[in-house]
Amino acid sequence: MSVNRVFVIVLDSFGIGHAPDAADFGDEGSNTLGTIRRSPEYHTPNMKKLGLFCIDGVDPIENQPEVCGSYLRLFEASRGKDTTIGHWEIAGIISEKPMPTYPNGFPQEVLDEISRATGRGILCNRPYSGTDVIRDFGDEHVKTGDLIVYTSADSVLQIAAHEDVVPLEELYEICRKSRAIMQGEHGVGRIIARPFIGTSGQYQRTAHRHDFSLIPPKDTMMDVLVREGYDTLGVGKIYDIFAGKNVQKTVSIENNVDGMNKTLEFQKEDFHGLCFVNLVDFDMLYGHRNDIDGYAKAATVFDEQLGTFLANMREDDVLIITADHGCDPGFRGTDHSREGIPVLICGKPVNENVNLGTGNTFSNIGSTVLEMLGAKGSVQGESFWKNICR
Repeated sequence: MSVNRVFVIVLDSFGIGHAPDAADFGDEGSNTLGTIRRSPEYHTPNMKKLGLFCIDGVDPIENQPEVCGSYLRLFEASRGKDTTIGHWEIAGIISEKPMPTYPNGFPQEVLDEISRATGRGILCNRPYSGTDVIRDFGDEHVKTGDLIVYTSADSVLQIAAHEDVVPLEELYEICRKSRAIMQGEHGVGRIIARPFIGTSGQYQRTAHRHDFSLIPPKDTMMDVLVREGYDTLGVGKIYDIFAGKNVQKTVSIENNVDGMNKTLEFQKEDFHGLCFVNLVDFDMLYGHRNDIDGYAKAATVFDEQLGTFLANMREDDVLIITADHGCDPGFRGTDHSREGIPVLICGKPVNENVNLGTGNTFSNIGSTVLEMLGAKGSVQGESFWKNICR
C-alpha cells in the first residue's frame, strides 16, 4: 500500500531503559518508562495496543491486547543525550563528536564578546535550574538590566530576561547575536531565550521561550523531502531544533495538549509528506523536575489525545511515535538520561504485531520515512520499511 503522509511524534525524553553505553554517561540504571508506569497516574491503553510493552527490554504486562502496529527499540549512535542531537539523529544525522558543555560556566572571552555585541552585562554564568536562576538573580537583573546567562548538563547557553526589562524582540536579537558568536569550538547545540515576568519573589517563566540551534551539518529527511517536492510540517520545537532548515510550515505550541491539538488540525489538511511533532512537557516540566506523577499523568493525557488521532487516520497515513533521549524523573539528578527509545509504527499500510527487535541508531527512523514516502535520496541509517509494509 502507498503512503501519502507520515506523522512522527516525539515524546520528548520518553526513554525505555538505559542504553548499553549508559555507564559512560553516568546513567546506568535509568529507565523513564519503568519509573512512570509505577505511578497511579499512568494509563496508556492506546500505546499498549500499539505494542509499547512488547518492545525489547520493556517489562511485559498481563493481558496484553492484540497489537495493532509494529514496534522496535533503538539505541543512539551519536555521542550525546540531548534534544538537538536526538532529533538530528531521528532525522538522519549521526553526530560522532559531542557538542560542547560547560559544567563550570562559559569562558570569560565568550561572555565579553556577548557583552560587546549586546551592550549588556552578564549575571550567573554557571549551570542552574531555570526556575531557581530567576529566583536568585531576578532582582539584580531587574535593577541592572544585565542578562542572566546560565547552562545545564546539555550543550546549551540560556539567557533569561524579564519581559519588562528586555522586550522579547530584543531578547531574541540578543540570542541571534550570541548564536553567531557560539560557533566552532563553542558551537553549543542551542541558544535558548528564557523570558520571564512577575515581581520579586514571584517571578515565573513565560511561554515565549525560543531556541536558536546550529544549522544541521548534513542532509536530514526534511532536506531530501523538500528537494523531491514533498511537504514538511513542524509542530512545536521542530523548527527551532533544525534552525528552520526545510521545515516549510510550522506552528508553535503552548504545551503538550496544544501540540496534539495542532497536530490534529494538521491531520485535517491535504498534504503529501511529513508532519514532525515535538511534545516537550514530558522533559521540561516533569523529567527535569523529578515529578514522577506529573510525567505519568502527561503520558495519560497524551494517550487520550492519541485515541482521537488514531480514529482520524486516513487509509494512506502512517504514524510513528518515538522519543529523543530519556529523562527519568526517579533517577538521581535532574539531567537527561542515556536510554533506548521506543518506536511504535501504525496505519493501514503497516503490518500488525511485527517486533523489529533492537536497532543501533535513531537515524533508522529518518531512512524509513524516506522509503515509506518513496523519496529518492538518503540519510544515515537503515530503513526497516520493507520488514513491516503490507
